[in-house]
This record gives sequence, structure tokens and C-alpha cells, in this order.
Amino acid sequence: MSTGYQIRDQLAPYYLTIQVVDWIDVFTRQAYRDIVLESLRYCQKNKGLQVFGYVIMTNHIHLIANSPNGELSNTLRDFKKFTAKNIIESIGGGNESRKDWMLNRFQFNAQRQSRNEHYQMWTHENHAMVIYSPEFAAQKLDYLHNNPVRAGLVRKPEDYIYSSASNYAEIESVLEVIRMDVKWKTYF
Repeated sequence: MSTGYQIRDQLAPYYLTIQVVDWIDVFTRQAYRDIVLESLRYCQKNKGLQVFGYVIMTNHIHLIANSPNGELSNTLRDFKKFTAKNIIESIGGGNESRKDWMLNRFQFNAQRQSRNEHYQMWTHENHAMVIYSPEFAAQKLDYLHNNPVRAGLVRKPEDYIYSSASNYAEIESVLEVIRMDVKWKTYF
């Protein structure tokens, strides 16, 4: 079923929202966030993914990204497949206190779709919105950077480790991004 938020132009930059099924709070654990970061790094290095902004929240990820090689949909598909497989393996083999519940929800969601064999961690949509102007890019970048502030996780966007806000504030970051030409603003 199409939501209308499809990647039609494989070369254009997009604002993407990638969410976990049932809004399960997977990324409350550092190990799972680190799997996402490692996969993003791999996609940057080996698949040509260009990341301009990102934030990893507890149950979804926002990205502003593109693929100059015209493979954005394929790169996102591979990213989601790899991270889901590795996170589910980590949940199953680790000390996750919510292991049975999480795997049950992922299994239930897989049974509702013909595309999955055992588990489905990500929704099939990427809620892709083409970046059509510098103003729209700045608005979306501001939105994703302030997501942790609105969630009450930090006071200032750049204090949230799993976000490109630190890149734009020109402080140490956990993932390199291509900085867009926007005025950086912080909130106190």
C-alpha cells in the first residue's frame, strides 16, 4: 500500500522518517543505536549515501540524505535489512529485558506482511519528502535537531549525541555529515 511519500527521483535529497513497527522503543539501548551508526557509515563509504542531517530517536530515525549514484531506494532497503537483522540477532542473543515481547511484536508484524519470513522491525515506508528548497531543508534540519529537545532528552540540540546537531555546532560528533549551508541556531 502506497502512502504517497515515495522516492520518485533517486538523485534528489530527501527528508526521511524511518520508523520501527508499533513504535517500539528499540533505540533506548546504545548497542542498537551503534548498529545504526555503523550501518550509516558503511552506506556512506560503500554505497555513496550522503547524509546531511540525522537523529536517532527511541523508535524512529530522521535523515536528510541523497544518493548521487541514483540508488537511494536500494541503499535504504539494504540499510533497513542489515540493521533489522543485526538488531534482532542482538536482541535474541543478548541480555535484553524486553526480548520476548520485542521479538513477539516483530514476529506478529512479519506475519501480517507477505514480504517477511520471520521478523519485521522497520515499517516498509520511509516517509520520504523531497527537499525542494533551501528553506524547506533548513526547516527539516531544525525539526530533526530539536526532536530530542521536544522529547525532554536534552536542553540543547547539540547535547544529544545521536544527532547531527553536534556537526552543525562544530563540536565532536559520532557520524560525519555533509553540512548544508544553513544558519546554526541553538536553544537555551
